[in-house]
Amino acid sequence: MTRVVWVAPERLDRWLAGFGDRHGATSYDVTAETVTVSAEDGAVAVVTVPFEPLGELSKDGLLAHVLIERRLGVLLVRRGGYGVGVFAGGKLIDSKVGSRHVQGTTKAGGWSQQRYARRRDNQAREAFAAATEVAVRILAPARLDALVCGGDRRAVDTVLEDPRLKDLVSLVRPPFLGVPDPKQKVLEQAGADARALRIELTDPQDLSP
Repeated sequence: MTRVVWVAPERLDRWLAGFGDRHGATSYDVTAETVTVSAEDGAVAVVTVPFEPLGELSKDGLLAHVLIERRLGVLLVRRGGYGVGVFAGGKLIDSKVGSRHVQGTTKAGGWSQQRYARRRDNQAREAFAAATEVAVRILAPARLDALVCGGDRRAVDTVLEDPRLKDLVSLVRPPFLGVPDPKQKVLEQAGADARALRIELTDPQDLSP
């Protein structure tokens, strides 16, 4: 079975040591974009290099690369609220969260339903406009190395359509984070999730003919 795990940069060295302890002697195939770790028992771990390309093509090069302190922006937007933050390494250095009331759906029909839908759309636009202004204030001048987004994709796209944020679009990188309405703790956790390294694991029995 192949599965994906996420590991904090600070834990990568220990995680790789544990992989070797569990599966036997390991060898490394290192490229600028991925590091493939093959174990004696046939297990394989493929580490996706963040902020590629990797300069020094070695295990030590990977460990040094992932620990470089970078400025990471996080943009979370849902109909009910937003969370915007800038992280330097693992530390949140600037942030703002906010909420907006957006009515839910209704079973009413006819003109009532149409009026309700217009009111709901107006509330959603106001919520996205508020998120946009905060993103312009916090993210646009932050000199980010990357931007990770989450929440509702359509809402995030609406915010990033603002011309004042056009320079951020090219900085967006995965993963897209699934989050509840963004509160401060949700934003802080999103920052940790955004920094985590993606590792694809294949167990030895899955490699048998």
